Amino acid sequence: MADGAQRVFDASQRDWRVGVSDQWDVLGPFPIQAREQHYLSPSFPLNLSEPLDFNAKYPSAYADGGDVNWTTAHSNADGTLDISFPNIRHVCNRLVLWAALRATEGWAALQHHTILRTSITVYPPTASALAGDAVDPPRLLVDLLQGSFFTIMPGGDDAHIASSVTPKWYMGNIYAMNRAPAQAVQLPLPPSTTVPTTYDLFVSGDYEIRLFGDPLFNRRRTGVPVLSLTLKVDVEPELSIPAVTRMPSHDVSCDLVNGWAFGDALGVGLRSQSGWWMVKNVSLFKEGSGVSRITLELVDEIRIAPTQTRIAPIRLTQNASFDDPELQFSLHLISEDRSTTVDITLPLKYHKQWTSSDSPEDGIKASYFFATSMPTSFMVIPPQGENLGAPRPPVLALHGAGVDILSMPFWVQALPRQERSWVIAPTGRTAWVRLVSPLHPNGLDWHGPSARDAWGTVDALYAILQGREVWQPYALAEETRVLVLGHSNGGQGAWYLASRYPDRVVGVIPAAAYIKSQASAHYIDPAVRAILESSLTPDDNDLFLSNLGELPILAIHGGDDENVPVWHTREAVSVLKTWYPHANVTYREDPGQPHWYPSVFNNEQVRDFIRTVLEREPANLQPPVPSEPISFTLTVSNPTESGSLHGWQIYQLVTPGRLAKLMVTIQGASVVVKTANVASFAIRHRALNSVSHLNIDGDDVLLSNLIKNSSTDNAYFSQREGSWKPASYIGAKAPHPSGRMSNILLTGAPFMIVIDDRTSQQSLSAALRIAHNLNVYHKLDAAVLDGDEAKLKLKDPSQQSARVIVLGSPNNTLSRSMLVDGRTPFTYKESLQLNGRSLDISSSSLFLHPHPGDGDSLMLFMYAYNDDALERALRILPIRTGVPAPDWLVLGLAADVVGAAAVQGVG
Repeated sequence: MADGAQRVFDASQRDWRVGVSDQWDVLGPFPIQAREQHYLSPSFPLNLSEPLDFNAKYPSAYADGGDVNWTTAHSNADGTLDISFPNIRHVCNRLVLWAALRATEGWAALQHHTILRTSITVYPPTASALAGDAVDPPRLLVDLLQGSFFTIMPGGDDAHIASSVTPKWYMGNIYAMNRAPAQAVQLPLPPSTTVPTTYDLFVSGDYEIRLFGDPLFNRRRTGVPVLSLTLKVDVEPELSIPAVTRMPSHDVSCDLVNGWAFGDALGVGLRSQSGWWMVKNVSLFKEGSGVSRITLELVDEIRIAPTQTRIAPIRLTQNASFDDPELQFSLHLISEDRSTTVDITLPLKYHKQWTSSDSPEDGIKASYFFATSMPTSFMVIPPQGENLGAPRPPVLALHGAGVDILSMPFWVQALPRQERSWVIAPTGRTAWVRLVSPLHPNGLDWHGPSARDAWGTVDALYAILQGREVWQPYALAEETRVLVLGHSNGGQGAWYLASRYPDRVVGVIPAAAYIKSQASAHYIDPAVRAILESSLTPDDNDLFLSNLGELPILAIHGGDDENVPVWHTREAVSVLKTWYPHANVTYREDPGQPHWYPSVFNNEQVRDFIRTVLEREPANLQPPVPSEPISFTLTVSNPTESGSLHGWQIYQLVTPGRLAKLMVTIQGASVVVKTANVASFAIRHRALNSVSHLNIDGDDVLLSNLIKNSSTDNAYFSQREGSWKPASYIGAKAPHPSGRMSNILLTGAPFMIVIDDRTSQQSLSAALRIAHNLNVYHKLDAAVLDGDEAKLKLKDPSQQSARVIVLGSPNNTLSRSMLVDGRTPFTYKESLQLNGRSLDISSSSLFLHPHPGDGDSLMLFMYAYNDDALERALRILPIRTGVPAPDWLVLGLAADVVGAAAVQGVG
């Protein structure tokens, strides 16, 4: 194919330069299910170890004749590339093809996959610049916005070498999120130092209507889906000495009110340009005259791997008001053979003490440490007045997808200030997909770490207000209940938090909310698909609406919502009323209104609802015990991500991955319970105070046998020998087995990613890509360690709450030492075995494993014998929602072509 014109970046002739062709070779479209690209090869249907044939045709159900061939497209000067297929079929039963597909299969049929190829050329420095010195090969910095994956392969005269190179696939920034660092990419072959060297760059382009927006409502309004990508490539020269650079985009800070910090967490973004670096300590540039007003302390020493970006966590304490416009300090770092100091200047934003009539229009930015040491900001709106008597519940406001609440003030401005209640707006770790399409579940949808962040901000505000006497009249109740509201993805999150933690919620206002996401795959055995998709069960909000029968709910939707179809909220309300015909739910549909409109929360009905609920409901965590005859059903999928309902809580399941239910009927002093898939549960003692008769699944349980436990106010029950009996203590909600691999993201501390050793380039590359994805998609921190280092770390009690991801191979000392114990069906005896059977060396195995030191924590092993198998394992790691991955699976090499149908074992 023709080379096309090139965009050349970093044009200094004394440095390496890179040029990107504006011509792209395009092959597609191919039908693909949501998230199926994580199982398939991103280069599907191509095999990049074989020469490209630009005259070949490939089967596709979306094309006339059933085949597609290569076409060409051109990107703009800024690197933006728009790909569409408007002429695959002009007419089909008087409908253009895309409309015909949509009419019969729904908008999900617009999902399709395209493989894209262009060339990049690396130019060496001029001969005079080299002056005979040895030159290190350059490293590329690649930004791919709204593409799924990309890889760089030998091209031009070196294309024949591609058969011996395993493609390293890097995740693109598919949600175009802010503050995402570029991917650092090592070239597959060193470039020539005398002549330009050409490489092939391949992109997996995957169109999702829920990501790119409905083509009926985009700027073209043709109904034809358009895949829009942006590619930027730059050169980062390899330095001869270790170097670390600042990443201001990753800084975390808080505002100051009357000179006092509204939080104690600061973060400084740092990136290792080369070498391994350890952040050792922090020191102020200067101190105020006399007594120091501010103290800074490094929360934890962090090590930064080559090309990795991390945030140095710093705890701020004050003993006097501070009024400097900026905070200046230094971070001190060491590497293998040198040390350096990085000077930091953080600008500070000040507010006056709020009053009944005066409050910051854009809110106050607060901060805290998520998972012990990850600096995190959130926004709050103060109440108009001090508490009168007991504190009132706060409003927990969940933003929609693509809303960066720290830089987009419209979200906070849309939230009405309350008379006696705080309004808390968490980030949910990231903003997720850009605002053009807030529908699709992205990031983790206010599930998992996003939900923990939401609850964490409530606890953090409680601690902040307790910290200063002048703020204590506005204090929250400890472990306060909340009124949760949200829009779009946040509306879905409101349904989620309320139905998983009903006893922590006093009311719900979900606006423009969707119900759930679904996924499937071609070719796959239905029984295997059922196991895979069971891992998505915890995300399906409609299955848990039984938990909301008593909560006041005001569900809102715009009548002409162009993004989330209005039937989503109608259906949620319908399901809830099917469970409870007299449910306390009101549905408001605003005729003619789109997905977002400024009055969605700014109207009299919403204001009255919030005021009524907040003034009526207590703020303490323990809601009143029902005093009248009542029947309710508590539905749980994963006990680690669920709370109690009326004081009843499920702790353990019989079969992970399946729903568990407690069906409770209270009639006076008699309580009858029926269970489904429940192994153990707990009841708060106060919920049994007036009970004289308790029957569980037909067994009368003597209340006199209840075992008091001084450390908890719960009564525990477990099923033993076929009947229910009181237990002294169930222990923590068992995290393993959990039914879903994504539970590895529920971390209480920074991740540990364990590699073979630092000299293993493939293992290190894989670890850095995982760390990058955790950073971009969830703002979760990760340390990279080798096996021997990890074994020592895991013996440290302070490290035992960390989630651990082990890139296992026969060379990893940690995996060899842990897998001989047989604590899971996977063991290591000269080779990796599953239930005593050796696994094929071409397979990729991913499985959860108990943590060696903490029963509440998990480890994830990603075991692969070769580079190809490791690349497949990396794609399955469920960074995004909708990637079906239960506790464990074994994937064969055929996955590159048939996707999840290549699953050889799953459970």
